[in-house]
Amino acid sequence: MGRLRVLSGREVCRILEQHGFSSKRDLLTIGATVVGGAALAAEGLVIRRCAHSVEETISRLERAIGDRNLVVVARVDHAGAAQKAGLTLRPTQLLMFGHPRSGTPLMGRAQSVGIDLPLKALVWQDDQGQVWLAYNDPAWIAARHGLKEPAQVLRAMASTLEALADAATKP
Repeated sequence: MGRLRVLSGREVCRILEQHGFSSKRDLLTIGATVVGGAALAAEGLVIRRCAHSVEETISRLERAIGDRNLVVVARVDHAGAAQKAGLTLRPTQLLMFGHPRSGTPLMGRAQSVGIDLPLKALVWQDDQGQVWLAYNDPAWIAARHGLKEPAQVLRAMASTLEALADAATKP
């Protein structure tokens, strides 16, 4: 995962505008991750607030993935694994998913992209009890591996991930 860095208010606004956010409602939604005019974000990570528990969010995401004829490759319960090792971790689950028709052409151009595929979504509960969903931005994945994908391909991937996140996180 990328390193954490502090974004200036100007950087946050630029990123929001790039992703189509412009209304006061959009800015208030993102405001949950903004502290004193700066936001903490891991490079290339899209983070969404969830209205459900970790278990419910992952289950909803899994159903949405199936509804779009994508394939769930694995579901990893990090907290469950920690418990088996005698450790404690707040609820944290990872879902790996995708489709060979989407990922294979990308790996054909840059096999290193296989480290980021299949796609992953992480859902966790923070120390305040709030649940979050995060996934890698497709444009960041492409840039990381030097892929010059057409904008419409990246927009389509981002749109699919946004729809999946909506299905999983909204009330």
